[in-house]
Amino acid sequence: MRDPYEVLGVSKNASEADIKKAFRSLAKKHHPDTKGGDAAAQKRFQEISAAYDIVGDKEKRAKFDQGEIDANGNPRGFDPGPHGFGGGGDARDFQFQWRSGEGGEGGIRAEDIFSEIFGGGGGRRRRRQARKGQDIALAVTVGFEEAARGSTRRVMLPDGQEVDVRIPVGVRDGQQIRLRGRGGAGTDYGPSGDVLLTVSVAPHPWLTRDGNNLRMDLPVTLGEAVLGGKVTVPTLTGPVTLTVPASSNSGTSLRLKGKGIPSHGGQPAGDLYLRLVVTLPERPDAALEEFAADWHPDYDPRAKLG
Repeated sequence: MRDPYEVLGVSKNASEADIKKAFRSLAKKHHPDTKGGDAAAQKRFQEISAAYDIVGDKEKRAKFDQGEIDANGNPRGFDPGPHGFGGGGDARDFQFQWRSGEGGEGGIRAEDIFSEIFGGGGGRRRRRQARKGQDIALAVTVGFEEAARGSTRRVMLPDGQEVDVRIPVGVRDGQQIRLRGRGGAGTDYGPSGDVLLTVSVAPHPWLTRDGNNLRMDLPVTLGEAVLGGKVTVPTLTGPVTLTVPASSNSGTSLRLKGKGIPSHGGQPAGDLYLRLVVTLPERPDAALEEFAADWHPDYDPRAKLG
């Protein structure tokens, strides 16, 4: 067998902890149970096991370092016989003795390490079931227009990493975005959990959402309401010009087609509904007051109230 230090990939002055760590890593990587019984993996695993039997045991390691035993654990000058292990044994016999705890004292037993790695001792251990890692809940708040048009937000994960998360077009308040594999680590080769990112949408100063449609109150002057005219309306895609019909009362509803939530997920774009609100000036207007004083309407605005 090759030099056991070389097999485990450690130096001759490596500590017990370093040797144990190296063995654990190699055993998990090359164990036949994880390789579907592959013959090459079996051979490599036996080599790793035999190497650890030498340098993982204080007494054997000392004898090997002093040249008293060889890499197979046999005394120098000893004829191991045609099978290499003496007494007609082979690598499988050696592995069974080694994992059963026979021979080697004062060191860390390999069977203890197998118990830690695979959840049981010896060749009859039971493999633990792979378990998915824990899902982690996070929250993020986005602006109304970000939610409507879509955007990218940088989010810090519990492990301190920052990731750019795509906020999809038309995301709703309370909707969750799943970041697969970014949650807690799985156990026994199980997959990592997910991050469930709950989106809160901040309110807009004048827009409200109704499905994929948007609604807003549009202030108009008395003159625009009476005579009609063109007014500028802010929308998600920029200002547009709207014609206000003459004799429009407060509460009159107008529609801008396709100016609601943009199309997404196979759904067409929504519309923007405008509710006209006749608005007087905040400060007194002498001309308007004079007009109102001389105006004598011949209708009753409260006639429908009974």
